[in-house]
Amino acid sequence: MASLSPTSSVADRYARSLHELAAEAGKVEAVEAALGDFETLISESAELKRLIERPVFSADEQAAAMDAILAKAKMEPLASNFMHVVARNRRLFALPAMIRAFRDIAARERGEVTAEVTSAAELNATQEKQLKATLKEVAGKDVKLSVTVDPSILGGLIVKLGSRQIDTSLKTKLSSLKLALKEVG
Repeated sequence: MASLSPTSSVADRYARSLHELAAEAGKVEAVEAALGDFETLISESAELKRLIERPVFSADEQAAAMDAILAKAKMEPLASNFMHVVARNRRLFALPAMIRAFRDIAARERGEVTAEVTSAAELNATQEKQLKATLKEVAGKDVKLSVTVDPSILGGLIVKLGSRQIDTSLKTKLSSLKLALKEVG
């Protein structure tokens, strides 16, 4: 699969290397969980997000900040060492893409596909189970859901599975109706 940007190329290389090391150590799930926890830290901390996204900090400043964060987080050692290397190599800007790429590689190795689902409200357990079952029939593989809540879609779902997108959102249906009415009038 060809990379679309220099960031995704860097992310893919780092993620593949980390996955190889984690697989050799039998720690793919632990590393994946640790990366997920760190991803949550990024989303919850504006300061951490700024450290990762902005190259205004020197390599030493980035590394020192990451060392302090990782020491407090008590993260899985392989994931922690990986993030130290990423910081020292001034690649923190690509860390979120590296985490996504690692997750994709791990899922592919398990025979899973990930569906990105956007809903207007939080899905309950029954809805998630039904959606997974329906998507498994379509994909022919186990499906892991990555759910985002976006009230602006008003209702329905937007599901991205591989290169396919199914948009049953009320917002899209209303926009289509509005266009149709403009054409008639």
